[in-house]
Amino acid sequence: MTDPSSVTIVAHDIGPNGGMELVLLELIKGLVAAGDRVTVIARTFDGSGIDVDFHRVPGPSRPFLLAYPWFFLAAGLLLRRHRDGVVQTTGAIVANRVDVTSVHFCHRGFASKGGEPQTSHPGLVFRAHARVAAAMSRIGEGLCYRPGRVTTVVAVSRGVADELRAHYPAIAQNIVVIPNGVDIKRFSPSPARRTATRSKLELADDALVALFVGGDWERKGLSFAIDAVAQAPQWILVVVGGGDRERYGTLAARLGVADRVHFLGHVADTAPIFQSADVLVLPTTYEADPLVALEAAAAGLPVLATPVNGVVDLVQDGASGYLIERDGASLAQRLCDLASMDGTLTHMRLAARQTALTRSWDVAVAKHHALYVAIGRG
Repeated sequence: MTDPSSVTIVAHDIGPNGGMELVLLELIKGLVAAGDRVTVIARTFDGSGIDVDFHRVPGPSRPFLLAYPWFFLAAGLLLRRHRDGVVQTTGAIVANRVDVTSVHFCHRGFASKGGEPQTSHPGLVFRAHARVAAAMSRIGEGLCYRPGRVTTVVAVSRGVADELRAHYPAIAQNIVVIPNGVDIKRFSPSPARRTATRSKLELADDALVALFVGGDWERKGLSFAIDAVAQAPQWILVVVGGGDRERYGTLAARLGVADRVHFLGHVADTAPIFQSADVLVLPTTYEADPLVALEAAAAGLPVLATPVNGVVDLVQDGASGYLIERDGASLAQRLCDLASMDGTLTHMRLAARQTALTRSWDVAVAKHHALYVAIGRG
């Protein structure tokens, strides 16, 4: 019988930067704090002070067409040597038989909804690379998401679970949903930090601030957020994350809102930025279970987002935020509503925070631990 107190986590990278990377770090932190023994097999592990048995996967992190198959083979060899207890991978990244695979992004689901692969730079070569990389990811899913390779598949939202059932029906009965968690203390509302951060950013105390957080600005809909602010003159837009600043800065200037769109770039600690804002805007085409929406809700921000995976599980339309169409007009209308309806923003803040309180990391870790115990007893 597998020892339920021993878990091996296999992932490309684990650390505080990035969505999947942070989820894994918090999971490992919680497991270790609970007394479990954790083995980590990854390219990088940025978890200072966390007691794990770490085995580094040597090799390149890019380009993807080289890094992905290299990791597939190298990590698989290390897993054969160092697997201990229940084995969990993050996505389709090794060919070995594993107990659990957590899925934070379904590539076939994304493609079926018309999603275009992200490119790091403009140009034909980079677009071609992105398309081949996406095809390779879908092939990897086909190899790994089948009964002979995985016992249980953990989807991070109901929407991702539905995509997996639709595209990989052979594992439909083996899918469970465990949503991501959030640090409800770090991202709690703080009037003092709100005032201090606004002062640092040179934002007036009474300004209405919409926050946009993330990379891949095309997919996440930054152009629609800028367009919305142009139609909602009461609002300022703060943009956190990396992207084509020249292109979107030009758009803001063309729409006459360059002075109301603030690009902060990458921010090491986003909690104060969330605490300084009034709403989060996310007019995205595809998500799995966006951490930014959870962090915003925990900080007491209503979430204005398209009804994508994860968002529909979090946002109570009209109560803790709004589900919007993916266009500037729909988002602008909701921003104008919030600016004009007395007390609505305050009530939504409270509702968003209450929703987030049910999604702490402690809850997410406990659900994973219970799954490991069940597998060990099976």
